[in-house]
Amino acid sequence: MSIPARIKDDLPFLTSMRRDLHAHPELGFEEERTAGIVARLLEEAGITVHRGLGGTGVVGTLQLGNGSRRIGLRADMDALAMPEMVERTYKSTAPGKMHACGHDGHTAMLLGAARHLAVTRDFSGTVHFIFQPAEEGRGGARRMVEEGLFTLFPCDAVYGLHNMPGLAVDEIAVVEGPQLASSDSWRMTFRGTGTHGAKPHLGRDPIAAAGTFLSSLQTIVGRVVDPLQPAVVSACFLLAGDPKALNVIPDIVEIGGTARAYSPDVRNQLETEIGRLAQGSAAMYGITVDYAFERRIPPVINDADATMRALAAAGSVFGGKVQTSFPPSTAGDDFAFFAQNAPGCYVWLGNGPAVDGALHHNTAYDFNDEALGYGAAYWVALVERELKV
Repeated sequence: MSIPARIKDDLPFLTSMRRDLHAHPELGFEEERTAGIVARLLEEAGITVHRGLGGTGVVGTLQLGNGSRRIGLRADMDALAMPEMVERTYKSTAPGKMHACGHDGHTAMLLGAARHLAVTRDFSGTVHFIFQPAEEGRGGARRMVEEGLFTLFPCDAVYGLHNMPGLAVDEIAVVEGPQLASSDSWRMTFRGTGTHGAKPHLGRDPIAAAGTFLSSLQTIVGRVVDPLQPAVVSACFLLAGDPKALNVIPDIVEIGGTARAYSPDVRNQLETEIGRLAQGSAAMYGITVDYAFERRIPPVINDADATMRALAAAGSVFGGKVQTSFPPSTAGDDFAFFAQNAPGCYVWLGNGPAVDGALHHNTAYDFNDEALGYGAAYWVALVERELKV
């Protein structure tokens, strides 16, 4: 495996920094400390820094030579609103917050690559190091785009990377096509007429309607969507009645959930069909329903040309340990908004075995520091190949 000597020498610093970020997690749009560290290290490396896009976003730009090609490399910086339950020397110092998805590692790897490239200067063109806030469902990428990311920092291609427990640290997966699903939310309120639980005939029962809806929900995936097209519909929230009033049929029932797809057509289908079932269930019981479908994050679809370029860079670092067949995830990532504005490729970097089963978003999860050198080396190889002198 090919990790540049300068990156190897920098690994103690990168590891210490990664653990410092882990110990001081910040939620989306609150990454003031993290953004300050990122900006300072970029400036110390001689990289031009822009702060404030998306509130706490940081973009470092390094332009060398007369090359006209411009690329963007993205790392997310935010943590999750959940407690860290495992004792470690760098355990989260912020109650109810932890880096449970490895964004601390993503930030450290991109900084390592930036520090290396600023010294070696072995490319011709422009690279934008994009440190994004609020990936975890708070809309950081969309906000950066809306505030002019690609106007201020035009990109001919944009690249993302995410750690993947289960892949060895010296492995990487680079695959064309769908990588992550769309991530949309839906909510509804069934509105009936409450009454005494012993006299249901005097009211209109929204719980019965909600039950019919829930029992029918999976027919969308099982009987409506093309079986060759992946889709997920899950109800994740239900609120009805009062546990202290078990003889009262309530007026309303609230239900919410998520919908996932890789295809725009299936995404549209899910929105329509969830609403159709909700309206039909309400009509069966003579009540009404309010329905809303929120389109949050589009699917991440790797562009063919960008994937080919990423694959070449990965091969120069990982040799024969590049996987070109790897299952897409039904999770979402708002890198999708970047990839709507420039050809994009999102890769999976090995993070070693899932220690004690701790995958992403688990209270025991931790980024594997052994992956830092490989991730930084991949970014460097990508820049030096894309922007060849």
